[in-house]
This record gives sequence, C-alpha cells and structure tokens, in this order.
Amino acid sequence: MSEQTENHERGVVVVGAGMAGVQTAVALREQGWTGPVTLLGAEPHQPYDRPPLSKAVLLGKAEDSAFDVDFEGLGITLRLGVEVTGLRPADRELDTEAGPVPYGILVLATGAEPLTLPGAEGVPGVHLLRTLDDAARLRPVIARSPATVVVGAGWIGAEFATAAREAGCAVTVVEAADRVLAGALPAEVAAAMGRWYGEIGADLLTSARVASVEAGRVLLADGRELPAGAVVVGIGARPATRWLAGSGVELGPDGSVTADAHLRTSVPGVYAVGDCASFPSARYGARLLVHHWDNALQGPRVVAANILAGEPVEAYDPVPYFWSEQFGRFVQYAGHHADADTLLWRGDPAGQAWSVCWLRAGAMVAILAVGRPRDLAQGRRLIEAGSPVDPARVADPETPLKAAAV
Repeated sequence: MSEQTENHERGVVVVGAGMAGVQTAVALREQGWTGPVTLLGAEPHQPYDRPPLSKAVLLGKAEDSAFDVDFEGLGITLRLGVEVTGLRPADRELDTEAGPVPYGILVLATGAEPLTLPGAEGVPGVHLLRTLDDAARLRPVIARSPATVVVGAGWIGAEFATAAREAGCAVTVVEAADRVLAGALPAEVAAAMGRWYGEIGADLLTSARVASVEAGRVLLADGRELPAGAVVVGIGARPATRWLAGSGVELGPDGSVTADAHLRTSVPGVYAVGDCASFPSARYGARLLVHHWDNALQGPRVVAANILAGEPVEAYDPVPYFWSEQFGRFVQYAGHHADADTLLWRGDPAGQAWSVCWLRAGAMVAILAVGRPRDLAQGRRLIEAGSPVDPARVADPETPLKAAAV
C-alpha cells in the first residue's frame, strides 16, 4: 500500500474547531476528499465564530454564533471537549485526554490563546474575552453596568470598550504604551483613533502600567487607584502551540508554527493554518503571523488543495485583511505596511470617514479605511496587482482609488 493510499484511509485529523479548523474540514469535502475527516475541538460547544463575542453575544443580542455547517451531512466526524496534549509523528498519533487519535494527515488549527495579566489570574472580577464561555460569564456582569477597567487599547480593547459603554458602564481603558494600537499603527494614525475613546465617554489612560489587580480595584504603577467592578484584559494573544513542545514541529520565537509557503510544517504530513501558524510572504518579503478572521477563512482552501494533490501545488500569499467595529465606526485594513516608505492620507482624520494608504517604491502595500469601504475594496485590488500608483491621486479623497493606477 502506498503512503498516499494509507494516509487517505487513515484520513485527515484537524486539531482545532474554530474558523480555520472548520473551514479546512469543509474545504476538504468541497474539493473532493473522500477519506475520513475528523475535527477535534477542545471546547464542548458546537463550533462557533468569534467576532460576535465582543459585540452581539456580549450584549445579549445573540445567544451564540455557531457555524451553519452540516457536519454530519458532510461526513465530518466532530469530537468536542477533546483536549489534545501531544503529538507523536513517528506513530502518526495525537495524545488526548480521551486516548490516542491516529491520523494519516494532520492539520494544526489550534488558534491563539489570550495573554494574561501577571498577578491577575484568579482575582474575582477579572475577565478575558476569547471564548463563548468567557462571553457568557461577562454578559451578566456588563448588564449590571459596573465601573469597568479595560487593560489594553488594541483592537479587542476598543471593541470591548465600545460594547461596555453601550451597556451603560463607566469605562476606563489602561494602556502601557504611549498611544493606542502601538504595535499595529504609526503614531500619527493611532493619534486620530485615540480620540474616539473620549467621544463615547470612555477615559483613556496611556503610558499607564498596572501594578496589581485586587477585587474591586486596579492599582497603577504611578499610585493611581481605579475602581473596578469588572476588569477585562485585552493585551494580545499568542499561538496556542505549547502542546507541540518536543514533537519536532518547528516553532518560531513568537510561538507560531513556522509553516512553509504551502502551509506545511517541518514534520511530513502535518500542515498548519490560521492564528497558530506563520508563513513566508513573497509579496512582502517577510514571515507573517496574522491573527485575523480572513486568514482563518482563506488559508484552509490552500491546505485542502495541497492535501488532495498529495504534493505542494498551491502557495499561500494573501493580502492580509481584517475589520473592526468600534466607536460607531467600521474600520478595515488590508496589506502589510512595515516596509512602506510613504504614508498618504485620504480625507480628514478628525471626520467620520477617511483612509490612510501606504506605498513602497511607488506601489500600494497597505490601506486603512475608516467608513470608506469602497477605498478598501479598490485599494486591496491595487495591492494585489502590485502596480505603480499616482501619489497625488491616492491622496485625493474625491478621486476613486482605482483611478490612481498608472
């Protein structure tokens, strides 16, 4: 029996039942895989989408956000509440609390886990917002409208602050850096977005470090004390890959599985996709780790194509994309601006709708659009094309971005 035939008979096992894992299983069936497909999820819930957790689910406008997927009809074996603890590639087996699980081909889609605030674990009233259970615990708390402290002024912190203010909470956001979104955007762009907190009545404290968290209060390093009926920590996430220690799967300094351009890991027969995996981008000349929904949607199609072919037939090199709903605004971003040499504004950042475009060597490499979805759509196509653009046209908010191509 050939190795490919044996792998087909043993089937594909996908570890992780979030967006990336579910989409991998679905894509395998859509593309014609006829062997077994098993999806392992650590949580007991039906697989669900995460973006609504910080919005509709948290505010009680939706009970859950389960994916509309007929797993049984697709012939996908769904095993929930199964925590995977190790990988033994030589045996082609996973270790789980429920016993070993054999595989022919393995897909790692374990996502990311939130960073915790040192010293805050186990303190009453301290919450993370990553899972459906987190949202279920936090929803009745927010409904009581307590004084709420949000630690971290990143994307998730902004979304939570927005939801908490909508629920009537007094909100103070504490950020250790000197500005919001310090790790994501340049200072001049972040400054425009930092003003949004005050518009909804949230207090924003930058260059403020948390010294300790106690029941009912947060103490800052400068001696200030903040009353806190609830504390929500949103200081980032790391790939959920600790369980792979000693497995032979290569991990990067950031904890990500270092997949190749075809999303294969360093171990034969093992792929990685979504928030847990980084990949080399020829488009940007860098290894990217993308913790966003669109990456978890697009990557699985490439993994499925390569599994079905039995060889690397398709490379993964997307224009990264994400969106965020915050402070009554729809914020979208596409691309990667780290190596840009030019930043151009489209519109007034004091207004409700504006965009920022980044160029490198005369071509657009990234765009941030606030309330300008047409800019985003047209800018994304320019980035994908990699063609030169006219900076004057890019900077004119009255000129459609598609007209900036030269």
